Amino acid sequence: MSSPDRYDHRRLGVYGEDRAQRWYLERGYVLLDRNWRCPDGELDLVLGRRDGDGSTIVFCEVKTRTNHRFGSPFEAVGRDKQRRLRQLALRWLDAHDVRVRHLRFDVAAVTSGRIEVLTDAF
Repeated sequence: MSSPDRYDHRRLGVYGEDRAQRWYLERGYVLLDRNWRCPDGELDLVLGRRDGDGSTIVFCEVKTRTNHRFGSPFEAVGRDKQRRLRQLALRWLDAHDVRVRHLRFDVAAVTSGRIEVLTDAF
């Protein structure tokens, strides 16, 4: 059985992912995958959209916080996390046999119910 803190943490994460997913869908993106897992880790959101010069796949890392006591959610996605997300993205593309013209890595920060999305974050 999960501890209450772990349960609350998981619920908070799901809430943030729901908010971020809605943000993208409202802007014309299509959800391709959510919480995709492999032995090396997890991708929160994978989205797609057709642009004027081809299609774009967005890999979005969602960070949800109740406050800034431990820093900005954006600060939680440092170089090591970025490297891991790039590797996971390549694994996702390979697993789904996807060839795409543009890839983008975004970070969505959900704090106290407010969402801020940093597009092309790294």
